[in-house]
Amino acid sequence: MNGLFSYLAAFAATLLSVLFYTPVARRINLVDIPGGRKHHDGPTPLVGGVAMFTGIVFAVFTLPVQTDHYYALIAGMAIMVAVGVVDDLKDLSARVRFLSQVIAALLMVYWGDTLLLSLGSALHSEVVELGVWAIPFTVFAVVGVINATNMTDGVDGLAGSMALVILSAFAVIAAANGLYSDLMVLLVVISGVVAFLLFNFPVPGRTQAKVFMGDGGSMFLGFVIAWYGVSLTQGENAAISPVTALWVIGLPILDTIAIMTRRVLRGRSPFAPDREHFHHILQVAGFSKSGVVVIMMMISSLLAAIGLFGELLGVAEYIMFYGYLALLGLYFWGVIHAWRVMKVVRKVSSLVNG
Repeated sequence: MNGLFSYLAAFAATLLSVLFYTPVARRINLVDIPGGRKHHDGPTPLVGGVAMFTGIVFAVFTLPVQTDHYYALIAGMAIMVAVGVVDDLKDLSARVRFLSQVIAALLMVYWGDTLLLSLGSALHSEVVELGVWAIPFTVFAVVGVINATNMTDGVDGLAGSMALVILSAFAVIAAANGLYSDLMVLLVVISGVVAFLLFNFPVPGRTQAKVFMGDGGSMFLGFVIAWYGVSLTQGENAAISPVTALWVIGLPILDTIAIMTRRVLRGRSPFAPDREHFHHILQVAGFSKSGVVVIMMMISSLLAAIGLFGELLGVAEYIMFYGYLALLGLYFWGVIHAWRVMKVVRKVSSLVNG
């Protein structure tokens, strides 16, 4: 089946939605104001998420396939966008955002019939069946991926580009396994993300992004990533193992676990905002916004490729899992070491210049 019209529709509808929503956002003050941890110049409309959602949902219903199975996906996306927009306007509490993510995850489980029943052979040669823990573990995983994606939204173009890499990997997996309905939906989402990045990616000559995706955008993209991270790994005809999905989503999860662990070790809340993510390290190291995005896209692509080649070559799942844990330990050590070195460099620099 050819969904070319739908992909073009998602792209065009997202573009038009950005142009339509931007002046509306300025009138209702749906803008990101610089200050504190935010270093951009001037108020920036937070319409990227709702624009992508508009374009994607419009296009999904033009696909030449049955879309009934995706109603739960769309509903979860809608909740994430709605709560995100309200959060951008009213600054909701972490509890409300967390509750909305749990509700979206439960819709995915009960309406979408998409949940983690098994972790495959991640721990040893035996298959790890979740049994009564399937639903709570699925909710935990979905909420975790949503927040991991949200935490990448710290540099112009980064969250959209990271989502683009991950969703593209899932699209390759769907195509290779003949899952054409899933492939078409993924390509529609990808088309919407690409359209958004035309306004958000840090291209040469552009001092800052025209629009931001806001919490609604990062949360709904995180929900889509979580949905396919689960749906492609479960059932008798699973396309990939759960461990492979872990590698595909790789970098956002690594960074989230590392930064939250570091906060706890320092006696802070794991959810306390800061400027100590990997993309902040790269910025302090002197890389431009576009440089940061390209580097992180390359790393994310490499991790996804490792997962896919491991799957293709039949590497034991527990080897891939423990390999990921080893990478997590190395990543955590590297982040801590990088901050220590940079603090020394800045202190020396201030003494020399002061």
